[in-house]
Amino acid sequence: MTAPTHPGAEPRVPLNRERVLRAGVALADEGGIESVSMRKLGGQLAVEAMSLYNHVANKDDLLDGMIDMVFGEIDLPSANADWKTEMRERAISAREALGRHPWATGLMDSRTTPGPATLRHHDSVIGTLREAGFSIETAAHAFSVLDSYTYGFAMQEQSLPFETEEETAEVAETILAQLPADEYPHLAEMTIEHVLLPDYDYASEYEFGLDLILDGLERARDTA
Repeated sequence: MTAPTHPGAEPRVPLNRERVLRAGVALADEGGIESVSMRKLGGQLAVEAMSLYNHVANKDDLLDGMIDMVFGEIDLPSANADWKTEMRERAISAREALGRHPWATGLMDSRTTPGPATLRHHDSVIGTLREAGFSIETAAHAFSVLDSYTYGFAMQEQSLPFETEEETAEVAETILAQLPADEYPHLAEMTIEHVLLPDYDYASEYEFGLDLILDGLERARDTA
């Protein structure tokens, strides 16, 4: 016998793998990866934790799927376009995705059973580099250095004690007030003449470094 439907009640959305993974991502976004448990996830979805095992095999499978969703947010490069432009845009898109999901930074390349979005992303990056004339060895070097830089910068950015321009200036001024300029002249100079400038944005450091890496990779490709 079907339970009566209350007038005006919203129909219950069926539980599926995508809903479980999206709820896991939302939970991690809010409280960090340590906040994700099957019990809490069940609470988020208003189901018993055991019901989740119809859609994810275990906690590792859940994490695999969550990381795959993050990879799915990163723009894929095109093998038919200029490789430096595509690699640049892909790297910036990756950093933006990690900014939305800071918990994922240390997990992006840690999964032993990567999902389809992860595999598609990696294959596309390698394909773009190979089409651009990189040897297998140099393509591997390029992939490694680009991702290491992106993940490392994202991790550093997430640990900074400021987010806005105002907070940056406040922290810099606090440090500067405790800094004997004659003892640390170069640090004081950088703080005053760079960090405290009105248009300073720490995020711009990322693209400067990224361009240096891409130029270096181009030289490495041509030399090889």
